[in-house]
Amino acid sequence: MENVEFQHILMAFGLTLFAGLATGIGSAMAFFAKRTNTKFLSLSLGFSAGVMIYVSFVEIFFKAKDSLTEAYGVVSGTWATVLSFLGGIALIALIDRFIPSAENPHEVEKIEDMTEEKRKKSTHLMRMGLFTALAIAIHNFPEGLATFTAALTDPNLGVAIAVAIAIHNIPEGIAVSVPVYYATGSRRKAFRLSFLSGLAEPVGALVGYLILMPFLSPTLFGIIFAGVAGIMVFISLDELLPAAQKYGEHHLSIYGLIAGMAVMAISLLLFL
Repeated sequence: MENVEFQHILMAFGLTLFAGLATGIGSAMAFFAKRTNTKFLSLSLGFSAGVMIYVSFVEIFFKAKDSLTEAYGVVSGTWATVLSFLGGIALIALIDRFIPSAENPHEVEKIEDMTEEKRKKSTHLMRMGLFTALAIAIHNFPEGLATFTAALTDPNLGVAIAVAIAIHNIPEGIAVSVPVYYATGSRRKAFRLSFLSGLAEPVGALVGYLILMPFLSPTLFGIIFAGVAGIMVFISLDELLPAAQKYGEHHLSIYGLIAGMAVMAISLLLFL
């Protein structure tokens, strides 16, 4: 039994690491593509949002509610679930609120937008890249905790969330690496900074494991899971869909959203 639990923990960490390091894919795209593939990014971001929204409302929220109603009864448990869900939204909204919009990792960056005039302002670009990396690290911390908690409870659910967050991290990698690369001329520096910002995700998982695991009861699990659902819904509505539409492919982002929901629904039905 202990060995199985250890394997689950190891898998949860692995999925969180995979999701976080997807920022490196964004860096690679920025370095080896002359133009941003807006159709691919728009579809992918919409897909990621669809997965997150569907799984939050259909699976995670109700698993949290089951745990909390078992602990507190139907009325108090439902209230606790809703308050925890809204608490998750408040937490990620607060984090987002304190990040300056100029350095926000979800402000759309395109490779071809880096004109010669912009490239000459190397100090500003370097500052933008560093602040974006810091902003992404702060954002990725609760995302890492979300992925880890989900994977620990249900590995299949963890895989779906990890893939959705990995897709969401690709444009974040572009947002870090493009300004740093044009400020320094070094692909290595830009990739390293992007890579390090993604490591905040497994750090979030590690902190969650060290602090929360000893106290992980059905009640705490329910509160965390409802909060995770809130975080993921906020990320989808405030970041993923607006970013997808800013890339100029409105309909593709919606098609991606529906496809993400459909794929998530089918994958959950297969494991009934």
